[in-house]
Amino acid sequence: MILDTEATTRGTTEAPDRRQALRSAADLYSLLRSYCRRAGRLDLALLVADRSRRAAEDADDVIRRAAAAWNLGHCLLSQQDGSEAAIGIARAGIAALDEAPPSIHRTAMTGALELVHVTADTQRRRWWQARARLETCVFGLADEAGEGNVMRTVFGPANTRLHVLSLEVLAGEGARGLRLGSKVDVRSLPSRERQFTFLLDMARGYCQRREDPAALAHLLELERISAEDMIRNSAATDAVTVLLDRARPAGRPQAEALAQRLGLV
Repeated sequence: MILDTEATTRGTTEAPDRRQALRSAADLYSLLRSYCRRAGRLDLALLVADRSRRAAEDADDVIRRAAAAWNLGHCLLSQQDGSEAAIGIARAGIAALDEAPPSIHRTAMTGALELVHVTADTQRRRWWQARARLETCVFGLADEAGEGNVMRTVFGPANTRLHVLSLEVLAGEGARGLRLGSKVDVRSLPSRERQFTFLLDMARGYCQRREDPAALAHLLELERISAEDMIRNSAATDAVTVLLDRARPAGRPQAEALAQRLGLV
């Protein structure tokens, strides 16, 4: 697909057709960013995110440029000490959206990029700044955009609440995060990745509360969705290890069996 797409963009000279080819290239590299990240190739994820940005810029497509900034921002969030650079990319993407006419796509992409900023603040333990940005900016954009999947960002009210859950769990406010998480129906989300993240955050919240049966139930559901992703996710394996270390006799067989399936024991 990459070879065919690159050959098409090089071989197309008519302006409308070339622009469409470049849009397709931007979309392809955007999808590849997610695939490479899930495959554990963060180096390739960064490479294809940059190619998506280049194709979107050559196509002069403002929405796809914003999507490319969103993808690149998430790549940087996966890098050690990449949060500051991710904020810069997100702010630049939001500023570029001023060129786009008002639309649901513009609103959704603005909100998605604001969530990159929220995630970066969360990673840097700037809990209050992240909460303030959610309250003053993101919730309003989510309500305006509604549930959707513009440029595969899954931005909307439900996804925004999942970011709040992640924030509160990381801030050590597991009880507050669980209250918010219990109001989210992740079955409506068109992203298996976001469903995975939700279940993981719920499991971590219950671990913080030492409500181990509930944590184990969410981890087992996590395994059902994607055992392969679970094995590669350090937060998931850490949660399993915590449960195994303090498992009571009634819950130990299930915890041990899960740890064995994941290769932790």
